[in-house]
Amino acid sequence: MPAADGPDARLAALGIELPGPHPPHDPLVAVVVHGGRARTSGQLPRGADHQLAHPGVLGDTVTVEAGYHAARLCALNALSVLKAELGSLDRIERVLTVLAFVASAPGFDAQPAVVDGASHVLHEVFGEAGRHTRSAVGVAALPRGGAVEIEVEVALRQEGGNTW
Repeated sequence: MPAADGPDARLAALGIELPGPHPPHDPLVAVVVHGGRARTSGQLPRGADHQLAHPGVLGDTVTVEAGYHAARLCALNALSVLKAELGSLDRIERVLTVLAFVASAPGFDAQPAVVDGASHVLHEVFGEAGRHTRSAVGVAALPRGGAVEIEVEVALRQEGGNTW
């Protein structure tokens, strides 16, 4: 049974509906669970309709504000695939790291402000356990014209001496 104050309950309290899951193409998997950790494949900013939100390049066709929302959506998609794999986000003890790629025009250097969208929503959902390490990397292009792509790695709770 989900904890009354766990991430699943916080999502509901915040009125956040997860948009996915949006699994990757074969032979990739959306989540690998190993050694007490779970790590997602890169998640693009797709809505519930599977459409890419805020496509383009930061510093050219996409504003920092739109990029922030794209990064938030990427993180929610990561939570979607984690929930599908784990059955519940309450199995997550803490968020460990976020690796973010931001499609960036030459000279654009506000990648951290963009990726804050992902970091903020993870903190909202997991509280202090949502604080994490992070890299925000500018790249020339991302798959399908996405503005942002994010991977998330989490530590899993141990139950009865076993890691889920």
